Amino acid sequence: MTENEIARVVVDSCYVIHSTLGPGLLESVYEKILLYELRERGCFVEHQARLPVIWKNVFIDNGFRADLVVEKKVILELKSVESIAPVHYKQLLTYLRLSDARLGLLINFGEQFIKDGIRRVVNNL
Repeated sequence: MTENEIARVVVDSCYVIHSTLGPGLLESVYEKILLYELRERGCFVEHQARLPVIWKNVFIDNGFRADLVVEKKVILELKSVESIAPVHYKQLLTYLRLSDARLGLLINFGEQFIKDGIRRVVNNL
């Protein structure tokens, strides 16, 4: 699957989850449900994936944890907040650069309509 095909599966899954449960739950609840939903759709998904950071000769094994990584290509950063802050975009873009991934989705389940809560963040895509 390409990054865009993966994104379509993720967005559809988020729509199903959000239209059923609505906003207001904890981020961890949406994370586990989305993990389940994506795996049910046949996706390989890593949960709380530890990604290293390498600085010169220093290897930091647990540099950061991505909420979900789908098919080793798309990083999902999940939120359940009233509004996304600019730092959330920067955080995901840094994750993309450090992991060499090309597409990330910043998903805020706290929005009234999930279509308003999904943002694509790209790194040389």
